[in-house]
Amino acid sequence: MSRMIMYYRSALLLLAFLLVTGCQGLAPRATGDLGLVIERATGSVQIIDTSSRSALARIEGLGDLSHASVVYSRDERYAYVFGRDGGLTKIDMLLQRIDRRIIQSGNSIGGAISQDGSLIAVSNYEPGGVKIFDAQTLELVADIPAIGENGKRSKVVGLVDAPQKQFVFSLYEADEIWVADMRQPTQPQITRYRDVGKQPYDALISGEGRYYIAGLFGEDGLALLDLWQPQAGVKQILGDYGRGEEKLPVYKMPHLEGWAMAGDYALVPAVGGHEVLVIDRSNWQLVKRIPVHSQPVFVMASPDQRHVWVNFAHPDNDTIQVIDVASLEVIDTLKPGPAVLHMEFTPRGHEVWVSVRDANRVRVYDAYTRQEITSLEMASPSGIFFTNRAHRIGL
Repeated sequence: MSRMIMYYRSALLLLAFLLVTGCQGLAPRATGDLGLVIERATGSVQIIDTSSRSALARIEGLGDLSHASVVYSRDERYAYVFGRDGGLTKIDMLLQRIDRRIIQSGNSIGGAISQDGSLIAVSNYEPGGVKIFDAQTLELVADIPAIGENGKRSKVVGLVDAPQKQFVFSLYEADEIWVADMRQPTQPQITRYRDVGKQPYDALISGEGRYYIAGLFGEDGLALLDLWQPQAGVKQILGDYGRGEEKLPVYKMPHLEGWAMAGDYALVPAVGGHEVLVIDRSNWQLVKRIPVHSQPVFVMASPDQRHVWVNFAHPDNDTIQVIDVASLEVIDTLKPGPAVLHMEFTPRGHEVWVSVRDANRVRVYDAYTRQEITSLEMASPSGIFFTNRAHRIGL
């Protein structure tokens, strides 16, 4: 018996030694001030700390990140990175390493996490459709081919999560919007809305999870689905929103998830125009056109909804402008450097982090004085994603 006790005691000591030595340099910490920066040219990401304004670790081997996006688990520990090459990578933010990685398609364009955090959905260009995975294991739960009424597969765009364990997405070639009810994960219930408008190219869902709005590339206007009244179907709104009255060249399509919902307004980029459009959210009518520096890409509201920050498409992408929501006027213009690709507010909005790809820098600004505080060296940075996104619908 004493020999057995000695054996177990030795095993426990060995286990304790391995745990301690395996975690050297990783002090206990919380996740609320963490985030990821995509380094698009090198297939890597950096874990950053927004409180210390520092980079903690670089993680490599994530494949093609030329159009990458990120969602987080409910506890903020795990990040799910969606790569353009069909890669889905689960990153442990505390152990600073890849937890799991799969290649689930030939060409994907983003993803979402379910309201309860149990499912990860990925939207695919090739082959067109949505695949649903178990968030813990990344095992396939459901495969939803995006076959439109014409019998052909379509690219899937504008995938978002919605309340009651739903995912909503658009079919680019089929001119359709689908809602997938995943309360029975292995038996998705699909509601299809036909003829929503020509070529929906991206979409967003409002912060409370009520309105799904798809932009239309093939015609002016937007397609709106009220998820509180789904029986009313999809209606087209804002017929003067489109590719620009002068049909200017579109250098980069705006990202609708970067729209600003601020107070009574939605502020959205005019596709192909040098304007930000102001929409009354009570009736979805155009209120004002705000002239801006060039073609806007992201139009992002601060958490207090007082200001909206705007970046622009190539070749005028060295600039950011700030709009005051109270006056609906541009109040400041910044020049962070060549190829400003993305902006992200810290959780309570006191700072803005800005990726400047061609300067290989992420610049950190005071959100109110708009003075630069510091900058971090990054390799071709693009998307910036903080962990507080875990608690917001549609991000």
